[in-house]
Amino acid sequence: MAAVTGFVEKIKYRNEDNGYSVLDVSAGGEEFVLVGTFPYIGEGEMIEAVGTMTEHPVYGEQLQVETYAIKTPEDSQAMERYLGSGAIKGVKAALAARIVRRFKADTFRIIEEEPERLAEIKGVSEKLAMSIASQMEAKKGMRQAMMFLQQYGVSMNLSAKIYKEYGDRMYGIIKENPYRLADDIPGVGFKMADDIARKVGIMADSDHRIKAGILYTLFQAAAQGHTYLPKKDLFDQASELLKADMGQIEEHLMDMQMEKRLVVKRKGPLLPDSLQEEDGERGRSEDLHVYAAVYYYMELNVARMLHDLNIKGHEPDEKIQERLSRIQQEEKMELDLLQVTAVAEAVNSGLLIITGGPGTGKTTTINTIIRYFEAEGMEILLAAPTGRAAKRMTEATGYEARTIHRMLELSGVPGEGGIVSTRFQRNEENPLEGDIIIIDEMSMVDIYLMQSLLKAVTVGTRLILVGDVNQLPSVGPGNVLKDMIRSGAFNVVELTHIFRQAAESDIIVNAHRIHAGEPVDLAKRSRDFLFIRQEDPHAIMNAMLTLMTKKLPDYVHAKPLDIQIMTPMRKGALGVERLNGVLQSCLNPPDKEKPEKESGGIIFRLGDKVMQIKNNYQIPWEVRTEYGTVSETGMGVFNGDMGIIRDINVFAETLTVEFDEGKMVEYGFKQLEELELAYAITIHKSQGSEYPAVIIPIHSGPRMLMTKNLLYTAVTRARSCVCLVGLPEMFRAMADNTVEQRRYCGLKDRIQEIQGEGKEYKIG
Repeated sequence: MAAVTGFVEKIKYRNEDNGYSVLDVSAGGEEFVLVGTFPYIGEGEMIEAVGTMTEHPVYGEQLQVETYAIKTPEDSQAMERYLGSGAIKGVKAALAARIVRRFKADTFRIIEEEPERLAEIKGVSEKLAMSIASQMEAKKGMRQAMMFLQQYGVSMNLSAKIYKEYGDRMYGIIKENPYRLADDIPGVGFKMADDIARKVGIMADSDHRIKAGILYTLFQAAAQGHTYLPKKDLFDQASELLKADMGQIEEHLMDMQMEKRLVVKRKGPLLPDSLQEEDGERGRSEDLHVYAAVYYYMELNVARMLHDLNIKGHEPDEKIQERLSRIQQEEKMELDLLQVTAVAEAVNSGLLIITGGPGTGKTTTINTIIRYFEAEGMEILLAAPTGRAAKRMTEATGYEARTIHRMLELSGVPGEGGIVSTRFQRNEENPLEGDIIIIDEMSMVDIYLMQSLLKAVTVGTRLILVGDVNQLPSVGPGNVLKDMIRSGAFNVVELTHIFRQAAESDIIVNAHRIHAGEPVDLAKRSRDFLFIRQEDPHAIMNAMLTLMTKKLPDYVHAKPLDIQIMTPMRKGALGVERLNGVLQSCLNPPDKEKPEKESGGIIFRLGDKVMQIKNNYQIPWEVRTEYGTVSETGMGVFNGDMGIIRDINVFAETLTVEFDEGKMVEYGFKQLEELELAYAITIHKSQGSEYPAVIIPIHSGPRMLMTKNLLYTAVTRARSCVCLVGLPEMFRAMADNTVEQRRYCGLKDRIQEIQGEGKEYKIG
């Protein structure tokens, strides 16, 4: 065994999750490298470490630390070194020397017990003196907190957040109600809090545990797209999670409403405040909708803001028709009756929804609306939920379209302790400066994003929402577009006419046949809709590889990486996980010139096509010029964004991805769980995107996944060619499977409550 006592000169590496660190330590005129797990240590501090000396093949001699202690500097030299190390903000080496020269070995006692005396020293104000004392106390408290939380398996990064949130109150909270962490600290979920509670000795039937479990169940449902759960579903799922009986859960429901953590509504009419007053008995479970309060008020706020925007104009019809005729003559085009209606409604509506399938003239209608309002001298803003959808909108209209997040100016706000929070700069206090706002691909917009958008739109601004209501719903919670239409409260124009040019495309014709439940001729020789019969997964895989690498690139004038394989499933022989492994080995095989990094069972290699699989509002990005200088910066990468790995720096442990719009994002290796390979993606993840060609394996799979809605969405993602490979009978089974995975959402009910009962609009 070897022992080293010295000063931490530099922290060369630290994993903030588990505390594993590499330290440069100066001891007795010698330099040592210490490797181990340290709950909390800063540069300039004194460490006493015991361990085994080892020889690393690259980094040389290292002390593998087994036990250690952080020592309080006791002599003047050690105190001066610590204070001047940068550990205390506002104190540099020269000031540290003056402080220690004045108080000598008594320096740390003075700072702790009589900090006002520091102001006796030139250059130290009373404010700085108090700051030095509070920083010293905080570091001491933080270190103790780290040591305390480590015994419960909490990472360093989360420990810092917990201590910053609660301070010394943390100890009482951990021992009495650790489930508060799940409410207050991002990154602490129910299961982590439950694990801490179990180690603390809190009973499984604790009131705090039951309530936290109910909320956790509702938040997990939100991850599946629901904004509420029927009471019976909630009780079944919470009971399974908590291993508790229904009675235990029932008795907390009223308490959680009184605490404003839950909202319970009856299906249809408003539920009385007291659940006891329902004709002398409780309502049936299936008639009661249980919300986490945040989602209920999100829906209610959206409904109220939509109501406020939904005002009517009084532009004479003759004037509208005259201007429309002039635009059609200038553009040498002819609108159908529904398109004319859509433009007229846009002129006289504060809020308008335009929906329709592929080839029905949505883009032409948008362009005509833009021309109409442009002639009025109005400011027009265009946006879509994803970078790819915004790029398509720009190409189709000739106007710059941005992602909704960029339009709302998502940015980081530095907080206490260096923690960066994100917020939209455009909101009710700083609204968007536009007369007309047009949002495309509305089927992708979830309840979170809709609320943020509406907060930034002032009453009197025209909001025009465009989308295909028959696409899959948003990845996030809610079913905003469909609920708005079904509420019957807003002007809706549904475009149904397939134009002649579009009718020449079998992609468009067959997409409409799939939606209408009509048969599709899979044997037809087509330029853009091909079905290749293959019996087994191995043959399907080989056919897809041939299409992607040899047949389609020249046919659609695209690179293999621009062609997208889309599959219904994640697992199985033709699921995303297996397909990506095979496709990576063919399209981007190992090469000694290409660095790579394995994470979570996935090998990430330079040049790989990857996808972000969770919203990260806090990760920074930058756009660089051809000369490498930064031209634009921002925050946020979102679920479904796709890019290419441009750099892997093994030494710095970073991986850089270039996303759409040239956004370069640097990930630390510990962040790689946010990425996955994207040579093949699920059809759900394809929303809002368009590819030169798509390839879709059609084979056996779970009935709940092999649906008409999924097939329709997949086919409509192709711009020039769609190739389906597999079993014709499975294609027909999917086209006949009208089952849709139900989403529990209440926006329609909230709209109707606010605007009065409206007739239900039938879609399609």
